[in-house]
Amino acid sequence: MSSSPPSSVSASALSSVSASSSAPASSSAASRAAAPTQAELLDFARRVPADAGLVASLPLDPEERTWVRLEGPRGSEAWLIGWPPGTGTGWHDHADSVGAFVTAAGELKENSLAARLPTDGWRTLELTEGVDRERRLPAGRGRAFGRHHVHEVLNESPDRHAISVHAYYPPLPRIRRYSRTGLVLRLEQVERPEDWQ
Repeated sequence: MSSSPPSSVSASALSSVSASSSAPASSSAASRAAAPTQAELLDFARRVPADAGLVASLPLDPEERTWVRLEGPRGSEAWLIGWPPGTGTGWHDHADSVGAFVTAAGELKENSLAARLPTDGWRTLELTEGVDRERRLPAGRGRAFGRHHVHEVLNESPDRHAISVHAYYPPLPRIRRYSRTGLVLRLEQVERPEDWQ
């Protein structure tokens, strides 16, 4: 999720967390100026867990991720996601969206690539040594990321759910899913919003 929206079970709509929003600007320059920054997305994701009622209302499934869409700041897309023990996203990116996520309960692990990949026109890439990064994110910890950030997010606990908050801007136009064998990264699928909403 991603920090990305899960591709399996959807939860029914629950109350949403609201952030301040401004009216849409008429020019593209004004629209860009009104876009939330990565820091603002991360701040939003850090504030959501303070709504203990919202977090507690997320239905948790013993086998598949669950989620509720939230109202993010200034037109961003946001999600509250439940992670059963032993689940993960697989390798993916969020295309042209920037984002942030914070662990609200439990602990998540993020594996990411410290390399900028070509955005289009490839199916298989051979990565160089030393591009792998690992980050452990216990409750209250999170991170922001830029466009085309390739990562996977995992709940490695054998017996405890994790819950996280994710926010993206612009709202996700697509998610690219990858498989990985050693240093070979292969584009497997491109998902669009209708695939997860």
